[in-house]
Amino acid sequence: MSPSHPASASTLERFSYDDDIVRKFMFVTLLWGVVGMLVGVIIAAQLTMPQANVAQWLSFGRLRPLHTNAVIFAFGGNAIFAAVYYSSQRLLKTRMLSDLLSRVHFWGWQLIIVGAAVTLPLGITQGKEYAELEWPIDIAVVLIWVVFAVNFFGTVLRRRERHIYVAIWFYIATVIAIAVLYIFNNLVMPADWTRSYSIYAGSQDAFMQWWYGHNAVAFFLTTPFLGLMYYFLPKAANRPVFSYRLSIVHFWSIVFIYIWAGPHHLHFTSIPEWASTLGMLFSLMLWMPSWGGMINGLLTLRGAWSRVAEDPVLKFFVVGITFYGMSTFEGPLLSIKSVNALSHYTDWTIAHVHAGTLGWVGFMVFGMVYWLAPRLFQTAIVKPAWVNVHFWLATIGILLYIIPIYAAGLMQGLMWRTFNADGVLEYDFLSTVTKLIPLYWIRTLGGTCYLVALFIGCAALWMTWLRRPRVYDVPVFEAPALATAWIAEPTPESPLPKNSVIEVGRTIDRFAMLNWHRNLEAIPLTFTVWVAIAVVVASLFEIIPMFTIRSDIPRISTVKPYTPLECIGRDIYVSEGCVNCHSQMIRPLVAETERYGEYSKPGESVFDHPFLWGSRRIGPDLAREGVKNPSALWHLRHFTNPVDTSPGSIMPAYSHLIEQPLDFTQSGRSIAALAKVGVPYDSVAIGGAEAAARAQAATVFAQLVTENGNAQGVESVRETKVIAVIAYLQRLGTDLNKPIDVAPAATSGGSH
Repeated sequence: MSPSHPASASTLERFSYDDDIVRKFMFVTLLWGVVGMLVGVIIAAQLTMPQANVAQWLSFGRLRPLHTNAVIFAFGGNAIFAAVYYSSQRLLKTRMLSDLLSRVHFWGWQLIIVGAAVTLPLGITQGKEYAELEWPIDIAVVLIWVVFAVNFFGTVLRRRERHIYVAIWFYIATVIAIAVLYIFNNLVMPADWTRSYSIYAGSQDAFMQWWYGHNAVAFFLTTPFLGLMYYFLPKAANRPVFSYRLSIVHFWSIVFIYIWAGPHHLHFTSIPEWASTLGMLFSLMLWMPSWGGMINGLLTLRGAWSRVAEDPVLKFFVVGITFYGMSTFEGPLLSIKSVNALSHYTDWTIAHVHAGTLGWVGFMVFGMVYWLAPRLFQTAIVKPAWVNVHFWLATIGILLYIIPIYAAGLMQGLMWRTFNADGVLEYDFLSTVTKLIPLYWIRTLGGTCYLVALFIGCAALWMTWLRRPRVYDVPVFEAPALATAWIAEPTPESPLPKNSVIEVGRTIDRFAMLNWHRNLEAIPLTFTVWVAIAVVVASLFEIIPMFTIRSDIPRISTVKPYTPLECIGRDIYVSEGCVNCHSQMIRPLVAETERYGEYSKPGESVFDHPFLWGSRRIGPDLAREGVKNPSALWHLRHFTNPVDTSPGSIMPAYSHLIEQPLDFTQSGRSIAALAKVGVPYDSVAIGGAEAAARAQAATVFAQLVTENGNAQGVESVRETKVIAVIAYLQRLGTDLNKPIDVAPAATSGGSH
């Protein structure tokens, strides 16, 4: 295309922005924020008072994934969309591509959230962290994400601004990366409408989960909020971004390096050593670009620091960016193997996650909302003093939350590994839990403060909304169309302004070394392709060796698929959220092998769809439970009243497992679906699944009668859910309690 003459008044186009969609997303951001954080306070209280688990659908195991999904995808997700819809229109000088697509996106996302809010407490879950939603909802997520992507990229293509600003770069990375991560981690084989099994198994499933899980933090809780920072912070401070060069380095380093870091969640587990080492190295490299972003944000306030003490919006932003810096320093620290050996499975990780989510994400959202409110409602904040109260109470709340939980995590890690003078473990597991209760109470108080602060903020915004004008003013803007916005060749009579673009590939820029990037910003399709290449290439460099070149998963001949009854028990275990409290991965550390038994081997979990290694130990590891505690009666008593077998336990009672009948027909559907993902069940096993399940249930019940001395008191559980769960727990670890024959590692890839 040849350059045209500068646009004249006759070529100007008139347009307005769609702020109604931004108001909608802002309202539900606050609504779901209240819901998610209220559930967080409830589950915090449940860890101090087991009696707070008032019903099976309101137990810790079922509410904990509801809390994480509500805060991440409902509160955080809707805030992202509010930021994208508001800032993109202004940065691109155009209305969103389609008002209809905007509303389909809005209502579709809310229906997904409602679906999660209904299904997770009902125990309908895949059982993988941050990926609990079952396959029908996953399909809905993908469809709505496509709607969002079409609307967003269509808006970019119809823009009236030649160059895309740094915030748009981060939005592009979010849209592309989340699509890749979400689809490939959620590939499952459905057994029915409410149950499915990951197509990956064991070590490979763990690898894929934390490739997704860590990068969900990267590309859902980091990149879009960095885009938010790059737009709203300069607006609030009335200052330009500190460094254009630093924003380029920050962006591309984050996009390429972050995607490699996931395996650092799996140090000392049954994945290949090279994978976790690679994750650690890239995590350490992340420190520099992450702090580059923090510095770019904080130095944007140069010359405006005197306003920070007076402006609550800037205070929210400053604290949020500070928490970003703290979290992105601590993340690489926790990836170091020696540190991770102490911190993993402890509350230290919980403190780290909440510092990032409530500190970085939460405070950035609140700063954005308070900046947007007077502009969207077209009236001043009614109670500005309440905004300050919100800030200070939330700050106190988050400190009361994370400080005792950091202490709890450090205490846990040290107690778990302490030996006495005789070389025996100093503490049993239960004592390491009961000593944390006072710290859990302080955490609950901190979470309550944060929630009350949010209520105060919502009240201030509600009163401001009530003062809105009867009809909003909709300003009309003018700008030349992109096709007529080319700048003419400079002449002595019409010199070219500094930093103006003549054509794609030809610029006059005082930062000559950045011409390539300045040009790239003018061709967003190419920019998007390079972002996709960075994400995909970095992913494949880890995934291909893990699945094809070197699977590093030796087969163990004594490890057999679960029986039909054990499959049902495992499904119930997943449904109840037991993996939220118990790990099934004994690391090759002396303290762990002394406490739990022989360390876990990669070949043990080749039939586990999904893997259940866990990421936290509120209860002890169960990988060798069938060897260490084969008593059926003990398990029945433990489910009936946990303190009966474990005085001081904070585990809730599971009386519904003892009362609800067992659906034996489920076993056939389960093993048929598992056979399709590679578990070696033949047609005979599938056809006889129900009969086999009933036969094993009778065996477990007979053991209960024998251990109890008679049938009195246990007769009612003969065919209830607890029988299947006991059968599953009795199986754990027993495959290695036999002569072991290790076959060579598979080299053809696949699930095993």
